[in-house]
Amino acid sequence: MSVSLFELFKVGIGPSSSHTVGPMEAARRFAEALERERLLASVHRLKVSLYGSLGATGKGHGTGPAVMMGLEGERPAQVNAEEMPARRERIRNTGWLSLAGQHQLRFRESSDIVYYRRKSLPEHPNGMMCQAFDREGRCLCEKTYYSVGGGFVVDATVDNTLRIREDDTSQPYPFSSGKALLALCREHDLTIADIMLANEQAWRSPAEIRSGILALWQVMRACVQNGIRHEGELPGGLKVRRRAALLYRSLMDKQRVDLISPSLSALDWVNLYALAVNEENAAGGRIVTAPTNGAAGIIPAVLHYYWEFCPQANEDGIVCFMLTAAAIGVLFKENASISGAEVGCQGEVGSACAMAAAGLAATTGGSPGQVENAAEIGMEHHLGMTCDPIGGLVQIPCIERNAMASVKAIDAAIMGLRGDGKHYVSLDKVLHTMRETGRDMLDKYKETARGGLAVNIIEC
Repeated sequence: MSVSLFELFKVGIGPSSSHTVGPMEAARRFAEALERERLLASVHRLKVSLYGSLGATGKGHGTGPAVMMGLEGERPAQVNAEEMPARRERIRNTGWLSLAGQHQLRFRESSDIVYYRRKSLPEHPNGMMCQAFDREGRCLCEKTYYSVGGGFVVDATVDNTLRIREDDTSQPYPFSSGKALLALCREHDLTIADIMLANEQAWRSPAEIRSGILALWQVMRACVQNGIRHEGELPGGLKVRRRAALLYRSLMDKQRVDLISPSLSALDWVNLYALAVNEENAAGGRIVTAPTNGAAGIIPAVLHYYWEFCPQANEDGIVCFMLTAAAIGVLFKENASISGAEVGCQGEVGSACAMAAAGLAATTGGSPGQVENAAEIGMEHHLGMTCDPIGGLVQIPCIERNAMASVKAIDAAIMGLRGDGKHYVSLDKVLHTMRETGRDMLDKYKETARGGLAVNIIEC
């Protein structure tokens, strides 16, 4: 299965790639299927059923509004995030939804979107079923989708098993393990970024790849600036106050020369970058899924660290960083998981930390072996991390967790660069361990808000 950089990194909206981006895309596909099968005019009622983690924490993750936008034909990368609250209120107040942007029908969010908190579909924790009925109550169309993490959506077959739309595009340097990736680098005297760039050219020209990466970088930069600009409380009821704006003003009172010194002060800026992105994500703003929304602040924070604090930083370095990070992301996607509902937060924050560590090590001169070591360090020290969001919101501990992982990624890159690329535990072994740990983890620690901080915060 071939995975592109532009599948791992997608422009979308907060607060969750699996609970917001994925369900919006699934609902859009359902509306598109109704249009394609010429059923729109016959649809009198819709029902969207959310199961597993989607049912347990979907309300806190904004799944309902995302589904409504998808049913109206919106795509996550193109929907206007600032207009979404008003459009949601319009549907709620008027009781009318424009299916596929064409067919007006009655829609009540409270009854037509059902959250099954204790039921799951068989193939993945993030399952959803979409149904359309005619005026007599007959089911015109029924489809099941799984939001498998990072905004990826998989259709189910008639027997409710996953149907993965495999991309069998031929690539010059296919790899499915860290060992195979390093072997390709040695055999052809190429960097990891070179390998990924060559493979990406199976879909796009070098110029398109470069411009696409730099466009993603601009969205990341805009997200940081938006996070710095906005103040107040985050939505959802926890009354979590935004901190990025205040931290930015505090840091601007200092001299930049003091922050470049070998002290911990530069990490204040890394914290700022991560907090800004994840506060925007929690508020439903426009972000880059990297590789998930819950971990969307780590790669932008480390990229900003490279851009602002690494000597001779340039756009070539940004491209190298993203290509390298994507190669590591492919390994996570194919050999383990990036879904918090499947393996806990180790699959989201852990994978993003490893990807960011690899990218920073590569763009500052690391060899393929050193880059793989940096990624391994970044993941190894997130093994076993649970996903236990308080109130089902991507706020506590998610926002601070991104800041902590960003700092870890920088340290992992430094440790990798200080070594010679040889180390005891390989990235492949860590990936295997992460997958097995996720399987052993109780469901209450996998994005259900039924364990950990999500239930113990009241006692603290």
